Amino acid sequence: IKREKELKEQIEEVKRQIEEAERSYDLDKLALLKHGRLPELQRSLEKEKQRKKSNEGVLLKEEVTEEEIAEIVSRWTGIPVTRLVENERDKLLNLEELLHKRVVGQDEAVTAVSNAVIRARSGLKDPRKPIGSFIFLGPTGVGKTELAKALSQALFDSDENVVRIDMSEYMEKHAVARLIGAPPGYVGYEEGGQLTEAVRRKPYCVILFDEIEKAHPEVFNVLLQLLDDGRLTDSQGRTVDFKNTVVIMTSNIGSQHLLSCIEASGEIDENTREYVLGELNRHFKPEFLNRVDEVVLFKPLRKTEIVKIIDLALADIQRRLDDRRIGLKVSEKAKQYMAQNAYNPVFGARPVKRYMQKFIETEIGKKIISGEVSEGKKIYIDVLDNTLKISID
Repeated sequence: IKREKELKEQIEEVKRQIEEAERSYDLDKLALLKHGRLPELQRSLEKEKQRKKSNEGVLLKEEVTEEEIAEIVSRWTGIPVTRLVENERDKLLNLEELLHKRVVGQDEAVTAVSNAVIRARSGLKDPRKPIGSFIFLGPTGVGKTELAKALSQALFDSDENVVRIDMSEYMEKHAVARLIGAPPGYVGYEEGGQLTEAVRRKPYCVILFDEIEKAHPEVFNVLLQLLDDGRLTDSQGRTVDFKNTVVIMTSNIGSQHLLSCIEASGEIDENTREYVLGELNRHFKPEFLNRVDEVVLFKPLRKTEIVKIIDLALADIQRRLDDRRIGLKVSEKAKQYMAQNAYNPVFGARPVKRYMQKFIETEIGKKIISGEVSEGKKIYIDVLDNTLKISID
């Protein structure tokens, strides 16, 4: 690169000298520069360029590419790089498949969210409103929060682009001001609101309002404007745009009925659906529910789905072991054993995570610390005498 730069500078200098020779009618110097020195430098530059092309794996380059500019703009604005440079058609058409890689079961929820995003990206939705707004109803541990994270990963390239607001912190009327910022003269005025400030810094995000049934009714007056106009004005008079966000609200309303009335096939029957939606209508005002794009019911997880969740958890453990070049192989019998012992329909997938931490991660961790498992080894997990057996090869 340095040699190429020097040649370019020399060519520019010769061109300047040619102009001077033309102005002073110095024909001898002009001929020497124009037909001797200049072509010689240009040939040297061309050779240098050819040599540079032939060198594969060169780390340095002189030109700034579109991707590098996009990376810088992405850091400044908080807008994901792929949003700036990538054609999203393939990603959108395969959105359901992408979400199902992280969310087990819940076909209805995944389809509803995917369809809303496709409507938004195709330009058919109201451009002033958020990309989509949903209420997720279902028992704990069935994938409501995980779907929000998976959507953030699929759309915005990172599950860190989830702005999570725990509505149990907004049970009192005065706490509502924390969403858009304290009024002038009150403590925290200069800090901005928890919601508005987060979206101002990350305009492309998934906003997750967790357990909305716990929030004070005044909170929903703020959400009405957000869902209707796609913008909020914070305490300092700044308008925050929500049109590039996905708004997800989760609730456990009717979850006990969902658990007790689920069909053997794992589907939600029409009577159960009507009962749960009736509970929702009794709890929230019609003007609020009317502004939500879709209410999605999450099914309790079955044992077959727990096995798939165990597969995902084991794949995650394997990724962490890859850094140490340690292999992991788990028998089908061991997976069924873990599903049998970790499954609890009331608590969903969360006991699986705790079970894996206690009986898999802890035991493997002990073997790594003791030196029993080292780089290049393989860990086998099977069932022996009705207990999990971890062996090393």
